[in-house]
Amino acid sequence: MPSEDEAHHPRSTAVPDMSTLIVIGGPTGSGKTHAAATLARRLGTEVISADSRQFYHAMRIGTARPAPEELLGVPHHFLGHLELTETWSAGQFARAAEPMLQDLLARYGTAVLVGGSGLYIDALVKGLDPLPMADPALRGRLEQRIKEEGLATLLTELERLDPATYRRIDRRNPHRVLRAVEVCLLTGRPYSEQRSGATDRSDIRIVRLAMDLPREELYRRIDARVDHMVEAGLVEEARALLPYRTHNALRTVGYTELFDHFDGRTTLHQAIALIKQHTRNYAKRQLTWLRRDASWRWTYPQAHDEHFAYSAG
Repeated sequence: MPSEDEAHHPRSTAVPDMSTLIVIGGPTGSGKTHAAATLARRLGTEVISADSRQFYHAMRIGTARPAPEELLGVPHHFLGHLELTETWSAGQFARAAEPMLQDLLARYGTAVLVGGSGLYIDALVKGLDPLPMADPALRGRLEQRIKEEGLATLLTELERLDPATYRRIDRRNPHRVLRAVEVCLLTGRPYSEQRSGATDRSDIRIVRLAMDLPREELYRRIDARVDHMVEAGLVEEARALLPYRTHNALRTVGYTELFDHFDGRTTLHQAIALIKQHTRNYAKRQLTWLRRDASWRWTYPQAHDEHFAYSAG
């Protein structure tokens, strides 16, 4: 008789003998979650999430964390497992995800990794650069500067220390900006010079699928999703999280705009418009990151047969 896992996830005979990791990427709002869940269900495996915003349990609406019915009955790992007080680096994610990946590959021969956080995907697929560990005293000073002077002060310093990283970094992500400045100060060298551009790991087969939509359609989907978030209670969620606004997890699109609204700096209408604009900007940065790597196969989110064919090799 089949095991309980096999009953829920029948193995496909089309999967090649070599263990395979299928990476589903794409900009926010492009349909990655549905594509990944559909493919994993067809392959008879499970999904590892590499969306760093969706790690946080309390940030359900503002990060568009998928509802159970959107997961199509497929187990997903690393969704909503962190508290707001916790901070996970790409390295911490990779160290936690590696045993899960090995377990899925041993059981099913294949696994699906999905997310829009490029550093987190690379940490698991390529490995980590030998960067210095965080220095608590320096990190404390940098965090205090952000708290007192705002993120702009560190961005100015990063532009001076490492113009290349300044040009490509997500300037609305304080954790990444802080880490880049920290590495520059600890080593005396630009952060960009210490990135190895490591190649893919060779112990498993890697297949990359990027969700491709016309820009106008992507932007319409983003705007509609923000409207849906507001209808689902985003404003109320953000208000409940206001006491925790200084935590890194909440210094992100969807929350910072509403915190400014609560402070009286913008109207609610303006805050929602800014969330849409900043989300579109974030999607553009994600697309730029994806297009650096020619190994991504660009495909329409609903092209499920094509996804399966690529995955099967």
